[in-house]
Amino acid sequence: MKKLTFLAILLAVSVIMVLPVKAQNQSALDILKKVDDNEVYDTIRYEGEMIIDYQNRRYVKTMTASAKGNSDSFVEFTNPEDRGTKYLKKGSRLYVYSPDNEEVMLISGHMLKESMMGSDLSYEDTIDNEKLSVRYDPVIAGSETYGGREAWILDLTAKKRTESYPKQRLWVDKENYDLLHYELFALSGAKLKEYTLIRAETFGTRRFPVESEMRDLLRKGSKTTFVLHTIVLDEPISDSVFSMRNLER
Repeated sequence: MKKLTFLAILLAVSVIMVLPVKAQNQSALDILKKVDDNEVYDTIRYEGEMIIDYQNRRYVKTMTASAKGNSDSFVEFTNPEDRGTKYLKKGSRLYVYSPDNEEVMLISGHMLKESMMGSDLSYEDTIDNEKLSVRYDPVIAGSETYGGREAWILDLTAKKRTESYPKQRLWVDKENYDLLHYELFALSGAKLKEYTLIRAETFGTRRFPVESEMRDLLRKGSKTTFVLHTIVLDEPISDSVFSMRNLER
């Protein structure tokens, strides 16, 4: 029998170590793409509730919303306190119409990091529907049971410095690729926000979140629950919905 040299053993171990990592990276990307397949839409229309719990008080806001791809979205609030407040996203620009002063304002710069309507989402959280698999490089960090479901844990690293959250950690259901939970991190490693799926439903061939919770960890005693009703996915929406005229009407 040929005697293995130390170098031969070292090279063999190196191959064993490298090959699983390559396979693991590819598997992580496949998983992330399936999450995208569930949650990224061509178009969406829905009625919704935004339930904000903050410092032992509860605020309930209702809305109707439409969106097309990553470029256009339109939201109108319908609860009595905010009725007539509208948001329009066109490309990278976000506008708000206030019925109190009947004016349109462009939200830009540092204002994008502010809370939207007192919720745990910032304005910039609401304006990006681009695929995670396009924006981040994923690796599998492990697997565990989350909320009674077997889940992969994915660590994501942003491809561009312009991302609001340079790192994310995801818990993805192994059976149906529901995004069960995710955590958003600053470049320093500080955890900024947490999302938890409460309920998803099946629409055609995809799973889509219809009830979820977001927590901004920089706001003590705060969480925002989102409930979506009458969801319509991937059906044509007129361009007139996403117009300045509609915003000001």
